[in-house]
Amino acid sequence: MECEWKPDEQGLQQILQLLKESQSPDTSTQRSVQQRLEQLNQYPDFNNYLIFVLTKLKSEDEPTRSLSGLILKNNVKAHYQNFPNGVSDFIKSECLQNIGDSSPLIRATVGILITTIASKGELQNWPELLPKLCLLLDSEDYNTCEGAFGALQKICEDSAEILDSDMLDRPLNIMIPKFLQFFKHSSPKIRSHAIACVNQFIISRTQALMLHIDPFIENLFALATDEEPEVRKNVCRALVMLLEVRLDRLLPHMHNIIEYMLQRTQDHDENVALEACEFWLTLAEQPVCKEVLCGHLSQLTPVLVNGMKYSEIDIILLKGDIEEDEAIPDNEQDIRPRFHRSRTVAQQHEGDGIEEEEDEDDELDDDDTISDWNLRKCSAAALDVLANVFRDDLLLHILPLLKELLFHPEWVVKESGILVLGAIAEGCMQGMIPYLPELIPHLVQCLSDKKALVRSITCWTLSRYAHWVVSQPPDTYLKPLMTELLKRILDSNKRVQEAACSAFATLEEEACTELVPYLAFILDTLVFAFSKYQHKNLLILYDAIGTLADSVGHHLNKPEYIQMLMPPLIQKWNQLKDEDKDLFPLLECLSSVATALQSGFLPYCEPVYQRCVNLVQKTLAQAMLHQSQPDQYEAPDKDFMIVALDLLSGLAEGLGGTIEQLVARSNILTLMYQCMQDKMPEVRQSSFALLGDLTKACFQHVKPCIADFMPILGTNLNPELISVCNNATWAIGEISIQMAITIGRLGYVCPQEVAPMLQQFIRPWCTSLRNIRDNEEKDSAFRGICTMISVNPGGVVQDFIFFCDAVASWVNPKDDLRDMFYKILHGFKNQVGEENWRRFSDQFPMPLKERLATFYGV
Repeated sequence: MECEWKPDEQGLQQILQLLKESQSPDTSTQRSVQQRLEQLNQYPDFNNYLIFVLTKLKSEDEPTRSLSGLILKNNVKAHYQNFPNGVSDFIKSECLQNIGDSSPLIRATVGILITTIASKGELQNWPELLPKLCLLLDSEDYNTCEGAFGALQKICEDSAEILDSDMLDRPLNIMIPKFLQFFKHSSPKIRSHAIACVNQFIISRTQALMLHIDPFIENLFALATDEEPEVRKNVCRALVMLLEVRLDRLLPHMHNIIEYMLQRTQDHDENVALEACEFWLTLAEQPVCKEVLCGHLSQLTPVLVNGMKYSEIDIILLKGDIEEDEAIPDNEQDIRPRFHRSRTVAQQHEGDGIEEEEDEDDELDDDDTISDWNLRKCSAAALDVLANVFRDDLLLHILPLLKELLFHPEWVVKESGILVLGAIAEGCMQGMIPYLPELIPHLVQCLSDKKALVRSITCWTLSRYAHWVVSQPPDTYLKPLMTELLKRILDSNKRVQEAACSAFATLEEEACTELVPYLAFILDTLVFAFSKYQHKNLLILYDAIGTLADSVGHHLNKPEYIQMLMPPLIQKWNQLKDEDKDLFPLLECLSSVATALQSGFLPYCEPVYQRCVNLVQKTLAQAMLHQSQPDQYEAPDKDFMIVALDLLSGLAEGLGGTIEQLVARSNILTLMYQCMQDKMPEVRQSSFALLGDLTKACFQHVKPCIADFMPILGTNLNPELISVCNNATWAIGEISIQMAITIGRLGYVCPQEVAPMLQQFIRPWCTSLRNIRDNEEKDSAFRGICTMISVNPGGVVQDFIFFCDAVASWVNPKDDLRDMFYKILHGFKNQVGEENWRRFSDQFPMPLKERLATFYGV
């Protein structure tokens, strides 16, 4: 028997002194305490003192003892593998002896400590832990049972996977039946622990639980109306998870479960109601939803609608009573990180812009600053998904309710009605159409409601109907809606500004060039908002401006518009430092603006171009430093580089050939060579987009690097990274077209030298050039090919069908070029003879045959 460890009195006093000081509110005191604690870690028995204070020093106050345990927990996390054996054994035995301490705070602290040791891979090295805890569950002493269960619940949460593995000899086979016995325990706290423990094993379909699934479900039903909210909450959570993994077992009881969940969704405890409300969201994803729920819709609809009202506490948290807050600076914690959408090149076939599907970003996020998920949001989301399942059948139940809500004198009720209207917009659109001529004007009126929360939700709901508004004659709904939304963009309430700006961006996407007549008016408002907005909303404003540019394109390129828009954007651009993340949305915005303004952006392009190249260079340099000395240099945020590459693409696309002198004076191609080999897919994706755009804009600078670039492009043709693959393919295509154009021009200047090789390249040449629209480059290349054919007609004979196809890709060639085509086609026809030509042209696809007959009479 080893002799029990005893603390040295002086050492003990020193540690107690530290623990007292660390509770001081003064930060410098706390800092010095941190340093001294770190130093004490050098003494092997320091952790013995900490466990001693927690478990043995009953004379001390509870907060100090608990703090001692929490510091020990952090030491276990950081240094457990260096604890001497004697120390870790002492800690383990003390924990197990004191799991039933009479103080709930100390019990919980011991429980956390046990779990932390267990999660350090110690479940294997502490084989007596689980059996001992399970044994303690049967203790006559309530505190011991509750303490052991608290620890077990944390272990089940942290180590669910290991518990179900062979490494531990499958303890769950004993634990799960044991937990089920406690569902009927007299203490609500114990019942709640028991369900929470079992719940950890539902989603992973743990075998030990699946064997006892029926008794588990029976026990859950028995606790359905438990008086303890925590128990009801865990019952609801279990049923929601079972719906996903064992629907087969719930189906026979589905009617009763639905009735039960209807009641729980109205539970007076909001946490229970929220758990229950998740049930409808999960059920909507199941194929049986329609069938099992249709009979209950008339009861469910009012329950969800009722849950969509702001609670009193929501309104307080949202400062719903403060109407004007535009002058209060933003709290930086509230500003969420944004995610940059990397540039994806969508092939535009003959002018029909086939764009990639963007993620729908108009989800129900009208109040995202407070607690992220609450009953209101869950109810609204459930109504949204159910509207998509039941479509217009849902309206039978919704419409009678809506009438009452939308015109209700109490603003909270009216507000919830507007939210309902927005939530059903997607699923019930068809059925709503007859009511929209009356509803939209009513909503437009609500945009000037005296309550800010009504104005902000109205912005969102109207954006969900933007598609319909735009399909009507513009004077009827679009113009009044736009006028009012623009006023809301300048609202004196920040939440309304934000909602209006987001809604306006959605309207822009739907309306596109319908907005052109109102551009001066729109820009006036957006530019004025620059001077008005605090930090968070500025970021949304950039998005609204970028979306406007994307939507109206070259219509923005008018001197008076440029005069309004560019100075405030450039002013912000000059204010921001290179390491400021606010550059992202601004760069994205400028990228759209540059593409839209085209030549109109010229006066601004040089500083913008330079800065983008610098951002790329800085990021690459930082990445190299980090790679060589990771402990001294931190990894850069590569988003700076990605967004800069995307803006360079926007410049190249907008400015075309005029970007040539900027490229000539910079090392952008060397930098791109590095970016194209970056291990981050988004960096490669953006660099390939830029390569394609520079190939189109100034091929002479890309040409010398092609031998280096092509192998890299080839290795990125991997469809698993679809966007990277698309952009690489597109860049290869653009390079091929330029090479073809170069060959054509060479042949024009020195046909005698190039024509003999005609047969080697005529086929890929034709397939590349048939894909580009009529332009000067295509013209010069075709003149060259025609000249070569006249020098070496034999070189084209085998692939003549490809030449015909390429000729047919011209919409209006210049007259003398058309004559060249005419001569070659007729020359070929005369040479092979009428009969052979008919056989040959019978292989043509119909459109090709018709075009050649119409334009060239062959």
